[in-house]
Amino acid sequence: MNASPYRLDPAGGCPHAANARLLAQGAVTPVELPGGVEGMAVLGHEALRDFLSHPEVAKSAQHFTALTEGRISDGWPLRTFATVQGMTTSDDADHRRLRSLVSKAFTARRVEALRPRVASVTAGLLDRLAEAADAGDGVADLRRHFALPLPLGVICELLGVDEEYQDRLHHLSNQVVATDIGPEQAMAANRELLEVLTAIADDRARHPGDDLTSALIAARDEGGDRLSQPELIGTLVLLIIAGHETTLNLLTNAVRALCAHRDQLAHVTEGGADWSDVVEETLRWDSPVSYFPFRYPTRDLTVDGTVIPKGTPVLAAYSAAGRDTKAHGPDAAHFDVTRVPAAKHLSLGHGPHYCLGAPLARMEATIALEALFTRFPTLDLAADDEDLPRHAGFVGNSVRALPVRLG
Repeated sequence: MNASPYRLDPAGGCPHAANARLLAQGAVTPVELPGGVEGMAVLGHEALRDFLSHPEVAKSAQHFTALTEGRISDGWPLRTFATVQGMTTSDDADHRRLRSLVSKAFTARRVEALRPRVASVTAGLLDRLAEAADAGDGVADLRRHFALPLPLGVICELLGVDEEYQDRLHHLSNQVVATDIGPEQAMAANRELLEVLTAIADDRARHPGDDLTSALIAARDEGGDRLSQPELIGTLVLLIIAGHETTLNLLTNAVRALCAHRDQLAHVTEGGADWSDVVEETLRWDSPVSYFPFRYPTRDLTVDGTVIPKGTPVLAAYSAAGRDTKAHGPDAAHFDVTRVPAAKHLSLGHGPHYCLGAPLARMEATIALEALFTRFPTLDLAADDEDLPRHAGFVGNSVRALPVRLG
């Protein structure tokens, strides 16, 4: 166990070197969050798996001691993660109630029915990517022109969100998940995101359609305790952010990994592995989410020999767990699409809060990667990976731009 807290850099950066140092000292470490807030992070694969499903670990902010004692400011950059009203901050019956309202949109059957639409959107975006490269002397930002609009367009279509809102929603989502912005900027972004989503919900209430937002509004308006207005907006916040930010990072990181490991790319294109194997290995090796907030022990809890005090905000260190040599072997730091078992990772969560959109994210990424490298088999980075600007914060794990040459 580390003697002094590890200070998480609000500006982000590549997490893997620090993760390796911390893991060498133990599966659990104290961390210093922005504003000097004390927390803990669970880094080891086995410890994190057990912690995520522990019956005495909660998600509701009523268990966050520093928050309930008034020691967390309104402008704290991670406050939304703790206080947004939805299934990611609820427990037990409330969690089951909220999850059941959304789960019908993400069943295997409903997701599979989206496959032709995802393939069609992907093909159109590949055309736009080629046009962007033609206009940019052969170089285009794959993140901006391909990895972003695919999952953002799909989740917005599921929610019935008009295209005119999409760029603004992405910008505000970025602000909400950033950890390097000031209190005033954080509060303004949260206010505007709630205002935009309230306007979208009001429009859907006036003009209901065959979309998830309309279904949630119907549940709210049925009365009883199925869904409150704050829970409706909180659920939309969750679905917009989680529905595109993670898949955006997954696609970006997968392309970076394949460009840096051409032998692995060749192995896939020659039929030695599936594109789904690429997705699973990317989720393990370079998780789209690095440190996800928050869970709180409801009593003092000993995890892998370390006591986590009751009410401590705990981060799930997915990027660290993915390279834990105790779980993934001595070559855990190597990208290998033939790794068995390919899906032995925690990057989409574990236990009752396992990612509801996991089947959709996997399908989007698999279709997108196969189509991308089928059309542009010699695609490569147009800059050294270490020179790419990193994601602004320690929650998301990726780069902010991905310039590529299509070949």
